[in-house]
Amino acid sequence: MKNYIFSILMALSSLGYFGIALGLMIEIIPSEIVLGYGGYMISKGHMNFAGAVIAGTIGGTIAQLFLYWMGYYGGRPFLEKYGKYILIRKKQIDLSEKWFEKYGAGVIFSARFIPVVRHAISIPAGISKMPASKFTLYTVAAVVPWTIMFLYLGEVLGNNWATIKDHVHPLPFIAFAVVFGVIYYLVKRRAE
Repeated sequence: MKNYIFSILMALSSLGYFGIALGLMIEIIPSEIVLGYGGYMISKGHMNFAGAVIAGTIGGTIAQLFLYWMGYYGGRPFLEKYGKYILIRKKQIDLSEKWFEKYGAGVIFSARFIPVVRHAISIPAGISKMPASKFTLYTVAAVVPWTIMFLYLGEVLGNNWATIKDHVHPLPFIAFAVVFGVIYYLVKRRAE
């Protein structure tokens, strides 16, 4: 499996910035690894940080828009039938719908930092016909710090970029997402 991942990364790296965007759009390899390798490429001088952030933001956003439009036009029955082909399971759809119903649109931002839910949360946003502009705004707001962090870690780790998962723990992300969710909920409740 390691050789398979490495060969895909080599193919993506030959595409430069477009390779980062494409890697995040198709997400055959987790975004942490694609971005970590992008950071390694920055450390070697093969690309610059700003260009990689832009490519990562575009790729990550397009991937989520794809899921959003699938929910918007296909609905839950379509996703339950065909979601398995893009690694989205019924359990993930159920969980993301519960989060979306409970916390509202703000969960589009905060859920991006939580494993399992982070990709599937785009689906209920589409099913509920959330405005595309609002969805895109929340998505970009979450994709940018995610991209910056993993590019930075990959750059700092240099030749050890493959150990990026050993250096990142989900707890700070979950804490950040919970704090944002609570603030969003309190502001929303106060406005009512």
